[in-house]
Amino acid sequence: MFNEEAVVRALHERVCDVMEALGDPFELVVVDDGSSDSTLDVLRQLANEDRRIRVLSFSRNFGHQAAVTAGLRASRGRAVIVMDGDLQDPPEVIPRLVERWREGYDVAYAVRRKRKEGWFKRQAYALFYRLLHAVAYVKVPVDSGDFALMDRRVVDVLNAMPERNPFVRGIRAWVGFRQIGVEYERAARTRGVSKYSLGRLVLLALDGLVSYSYAPLRVVANLGLLISSFAFAVMAYLVVAKVVQGIPVPGWTSTVILMLFLGGIQLLSIGVIGEYVGRIFDEVKQRPLFIVREEFGGAAAGPLRLVEPGRPAAEGAPAARA
Repeated sequence: MFNEEAVVRALHERVCDVMEALGDPFELVVVDDGSSDSTLDVLRQLANEDRRIRVLSFSRNFGHQAAVTAGLRASRGRAVIVMDGDLQDPPEVIPRLVERWREGYDVAYAVRRKRKEGWFKRQAYALFYRLLHAVAYVKVPVDSGDFALMDRRVVDVLNAMPERNPFVRGIRAWVGFRQIGVEYERAARTRGVSKYSLGRLVLLALDGLVSYSYAPLRVVANLGLLISSFAFAVMAYLVVAKVVQGIPVPGWTSTVILMLFLGGIQLLSIGVIGEYVGRIFDEVKQRPLFIVREEFGGAAAGPLRLVEPGRPAAEGAPAARA
């Protein structure tokens, strides 16, 4: 959740109604991604009223994918359901995901149909998912977001992966196991406003493309090969025209245009390579993906142990906080 004060109580009520109808014990792990409104205060009140709620509050806004990762690391259930806190992922779909899990599937992911966003955003989402599906070396399901149920063994595998720029739906597809899609109709926002601006959506799409596809690098390489071949062909033509046929080679205009064109291609190539290098830089720094400022709630939850993947805490050492 990020600045979702208008939605918190409605989310809690609907999720609890659905889960109580299922009849299984459950916990509700809520990650507050550095909200600046009263979201955390409302969560504190709910945690005092309902001991099934556990709350992690970040020290600042670390982003959607970091929040999902924190929730996965904090969860303890045999099955874990990831969903956004804005109620556009309707809790009423949960029983259908649980049914697929009980049939033996390790992952049941929700597939969006009939989105309620504006025309431009719907088309942008559709284009991104189809582009990613076409170029990624892992086939990420089309129109599938983070809303999904995962078996505990899948969650354990995800938690062991030390990526600093996680794209959860991509990692979920990469790990494999038995997976199945469940179609649902994504609801429109009834309260609050979307926190995903166009810029954030573009960055998320870029993370997905760079993390799960080498296509941008290959496009740049093929473009360089094509331009080089064209340049050699033009050079051969000019040499023949001058030496053999005696035709004078005219013009500064063509030279300037070619220089500007090639300069633009070079800058584009450096930018594409820079996206990959930047992610390597993030991985090398080994900074924590998020920092938990405080935690509260949860019946007999004990201290939260958000240990970095591959770095188990020493026995008797205090629980890791990031």
